[in-house]
Amino acid sequence: MKTTLLAAALSLATATGALAADKYVLDPSHSQILFSYNHLGFSTTHGMFSGFEGEIVFDAENPAASSVNVSLPVTSMITGWAPREEHFMSADFFGADDAELVSFTSTGIEVTGEDTALITGDLTLNGITKSVVLDAHLNQLGQHPMAQKPWAGFDATATLKRSDFGVDMFAPYVSDEVQVSISIEAMQADESDS
Repeated sequence: MKTTLLAAALSLATATGALAADKYVLDPSHSQILFSYNHLGFSTTHGMFSGFEGEIVFDAENPAASSVNVSLPVTSMITGWAPREEHFMSADFFGADDAELVSFTSTGIEVTGEDTALITGDLTLNGITKSVVLDAHLNQLGQHPMAQKPWAGFDATATLKRSDFGVDMFAPYVSDEVQVSISIEAMQADESDS
């Protein structure tokens, strides 16, 4: 039988003796954002961001009261071709340096199914903050077999318009819409991290 989001959270909280709201910190080695966009109608170009920092506060008794806060450096972008990455970091697009971050802070969560939710939050990119909605799915919540501690895994998708964030060079020939796919793992925080 498929485990529901709430039942999984409650069983994990009971097994670990945790309170209703547990803090999880992101595992940067197993978290990434993939993005893709149409290039002139000829191809689909893909890229990735990594280097996450952040936390999830998961409320087992009321999942809608949970929260997400994530940031990562713009310069962690990988596209598979160094000249394109250099162009993206130039003034034509981000004009980014090592200090510039992409951040997402949730402002509301609507539980939509047994293991799904819509997460609304403020996305800050290129110095511009806009509200976006992530269509999220809980992959698994339970004891990590190697780390021997509570672990959580989520996937999420969204469609963004790059023009909303001031990086619209070559639009609409190069697609304004960017498809985003997120996959993250997070480990229950140690007491020193709480």
